[in-house]
Amino acid sequence: MAEKRRLGRGLESLIPDMDPGPAPGDGPEGIPLKKIEMSPVQPRFDLDLGELERLADSIRASGVIQPVVVRPAGDLFELVVGERRVRAAKLAGLETVPALVRDVPDEKMLELALVENIQRADLNAMEKAQGVRRMITELGLTQEEAGRRLGLERPTIANLLRLLELSDELQQMVSRGTLSAGHARALLAVKHEGVRSRLARKIVAKGLSVREAERLAAREAATGRTTRLTQPSPNVVQLEEALSQALGARVEVKPARRKGGKIVIHFNDHDDFERLYEAITRQRTTDYAEKVPA
Repeated sequence: MAEKRRLGRGLESLIPDMDPGPAPGDGPEGIPLKKIEMSPVQPRFDLDLGELERLADSIRASGVIQPVVVRPAGDLFELVVGERRVRAAKLAGLETVPALVRDVPDEKMLELALVENIQRADLNAMEKAQGVRRMITELGLTQEEAGRRLGLERPTIANLLRLLELSDELQQMVSRGTLSAGHARALLAVKHEGVRSRLARKIVAKGLSVREAERLAAREAATGRTTRLTQPSPNVVQLEEALSQALGARVEVKPARRKGGKIVIHFNDHDDFERLYEAITRQRTTDYAEKVPA
């Protein structure tokens, strides 16, 4: 019973209901690692190799304390719970691993894998979010139902799913731990992805707290600076390139927020200004040159 408690409240409430099937009694049995196949519904995406090596060292010293859970798959077994332990046991050079054999129906596989990983905090925030979305989609659950099965409040489920609104760049930052889930959620107050990315880099560079990130994002959203900070549209970029090529100088086209705008032409020195002046007006600058700073 002590071993079962280590599985966590979610698994403890699910696995005892399963038919033990071919398992001799309720206890674990040693199953060859070469006969265990990984589950195709496993929600994990990235396994920390350093963490896996540390677990392998522990297994070499003390063995696999907590049995994995498998289900029969012909002459083999399909892993239900315990991917880290199986991979670490292989690294440790074990040939068998203690396992509980259970007849787990297909519809319970993803649920059990998610419950084990999420409750053991083995997934980063993005993996949790993607796993929860997959659970909701594949099992046809509401956020509230998913929360009940995972032992999480509905707002927690909603906050996880909101992370999936982020760009791939920011999702990668959350996955790597460069940006926390709290920082990332604060950035969702800003609608433009380009601005979110800029603010994310600022948050990381300055080591801002979540509260500071929330204030930064709120100011950005409230002042309407988003329009001025957005990347120029493809049409504007084409205009800038055409004008720059025609004038032989860097040209910026800056549309105003409502209508109109301005064209900025950059020059390097007096001679460069004179060349541009003549190209635009078809006149020499002799009468005006002294008024232009060198």
